[in-house]
Amino acid sequence: MSKRVLIVDDAMFIRHTLKRIISEAGYQVAGEADNGQAGVEQYKNLKPDAVFLDITMPVMDGLQALQEIKTFDPNAVVIMCTALGQESMVMEALKAGAKDYIVKPFQPDRVINGLAKAIGS
Repeated sequence: MSKRVLIVDDAMFIRHTLKRIISEAGYQVAGEADNGQAGVEQYKNLKPDAVFLDITMPVMDGLQALQEIKTFDPNAVVIMCTALGQESMVMEALKAGAKDYIVKPFQPDRVINGLAKAIGS
C-alpha cells in the first residue's frame, strides 16, 4: 500500500503541483487543505503518513498548524513548504518538530527525496 500524504497550502497552483509530483512518484494524496486550521482538521480525520505544510497561510499559519498537529500526534511527519527569505520561520518549524523543508518553486527531485527520507517509499 502506498504512503498517504496531506497537502496544506493556500495556493491551488502549489497544491496541484505537489499533487502531481507526489502522485507520479507513487505516493497517494490523501487530502488537501487551503489553510492551517483546515489542515489540522484533515490531519486528525485522515491520519496521513506525511504532511506538506505551507508556512504562510490565512486563518492559521503553518507554524501554528504544525504545533497543533504535533500536539495531536507527536510522531507526525511534517515537511514545511517555504518561499525564499523565510529562514527564521523554517528554523522555528524545525525546532517545533518538522522533519524537513522544501523551497518554492519546487524541484521535483527535492520534493520526492525529502518525502522518501522522511517516510520511505
